[in-house]
Amino acid sequence: MGSIHGPILRSLLAAPFRERIVDDRRSYRAIDLLVASLHVASAIKSKCDSQTVGVLMPTGAGFPIAALASWCLGKTVVPLNYLLKQDELQYIIDDSGMDTLVTAQPMLDFMGYTPRVKHLIKLDQLDFKSFPEPIMPTFADGESLGVLLYTSGTSGKPKGVMLSHNNVRANIDQVRDWIDITKDFVFLGVLPQFHSFGMTALTLVPLVTGSKAVYTARFVPGKIIKLMREHKPKVFVAIPSMYNALLHVKDATRDDFANITYMVSGGEPLPKAVFDAMRERFGVTLAEGYGLTETSPVTNWCRPQEWREHSVGRPLPRLEERIVDPVTGKTLGPNQDGEVQMRGPNVMQGYYKLPDETAKAFTADGFFKSGDIGRHDDEGHLFITGRLKEMIIVGGENVFPREIEEVLNTHPAVNATGVIGVHDPMRGEQPVAFVEFKENASAEEKDLLAHCRTSLAGYKIPAKIHVVDQLPRNATGKIMRRELKKLVTK
Repeated sequence: MGSIHGPILRSLLAAPFRERIVDDRRSYRAIDLLVASLHVASAIKSKCDSQTVGVLMPTGAGFPIAALASWCLGKTVVPLNYLLKQDELQYIIDDSGMDTLVTAQPMLDFMGYTPRVKHLIKLDQLDFKSFPEPIMPTFADGESLGVLLYTSGTSGKPKGVMLSHNNVRANIDQVRDWIDITKDFVFLGVLPQFHSFGMTALTLVPLVTGSKAVYTARFVPGKIIKLMREHKPKVFVAIPSMYNALLHVKDATRDDFANITYMVSGGEPLPKAVFDAMRERFGVTLAEGYGLTETSPVTNWCRPQEWREHSVGRPLPRLEERIVDPVTGKTLGPNQDGEVQMRGPNVMQGYYKLPDETAKAFTADGFFKSGDIGRHDDEGHLFITGRLKEMIIVGGENVFPREIEEVLNTHPAVNATGVIGVHDPMRGEQPVAFVEFKENASAEEKDLLAHCRTSLAGYKIPAKIHVVDQLPRNATGKIMRRELKKLVTK
């Protein structure tokens, strides 16, 4: 299949004066991106001896420019999460073996610290006005390491996910084959590019297809609506909490969403309350997608014409997906819950320098074990129902946090919830819920429990409901249940 940057370079050269990226600073034509990447490549070439190059940039044109420069030199790109604490980020820098990091001074000012690395290349201090040094691109073997993306570290230290050039190229092609993307598409991107979805679906896909991408570094609901009015995007991808925030923009109307064909929700389960409110107020049907860092990342995407409530869609082309009993390993039929496993060209090579972890992540016949619980319907549409590790066993009965969260989220006072299992000497475990209220709203615990009893079996009712000002979330807005467990033990 070949290098990630091959089709990107062809796309940029095919229409050099076409506007391709708009970010918070300026707009970029294809020729601007090419020239800028040559400047950055020259800077990297003069300093970098390591195979890996770190990219620490806010969402915008800087990330693809730095990534393209690195790939053209035959380097492996390591996207870095600027929201991590200093020791967490330093672990990734050291573990990946990079000696060079591409960033910008305002980024470091925002973080409040400068990572320890041999060479720092600051884009805001490079001279982009001079004529760049010509560089003959290196086109890597497709199996060579293109991207090293570190997981959020839900247990222990972050793990480096090894994505080959072929893995990423395959996922770009799968997305293109799933929906017919043309150069007339406009993508509106707000997800961070250090996140696999922000990198592949909102950065690399538009670069390859010749589409325009509009980025903003910070999620400000009013600004998103303004960008929709100005650029009329056809694709918008966000996480549920972002859609919930858009519902609070007072002057937003149905017309603002009129041009969007693909309004996708991913990253975490979409609460029914948010789905219903978006449809009622703006007339849009949010379609869920699914994927993991280990799968480059997109595996399923619910196309508008195939929409099913709560479904993340059918598998993308050339991806095998099955549901397996987590105890027996037996492949299950339709409408049976089990672990979601997948095999295909977009599935990672493994975890960096962790052969034992890699071996545990795959079955004997080469399927990646997602750790997610789900089921297929009779037509192959996937429904995610929980996490294997987060399953709560109450008196021998399996309970998934999402089911309880869905019910609590329908209460008019509730903004968001997180449910975990805690040890119980009589029943093994009991569900405990944490609730974040909407602004200027509240409810008594007894009322929330009564609300749960209208829709849940008795053993699924939370033993306790804690009210918190704000639920702990990671960089992409996903609620971190492991942090909630710490609150119980305090």
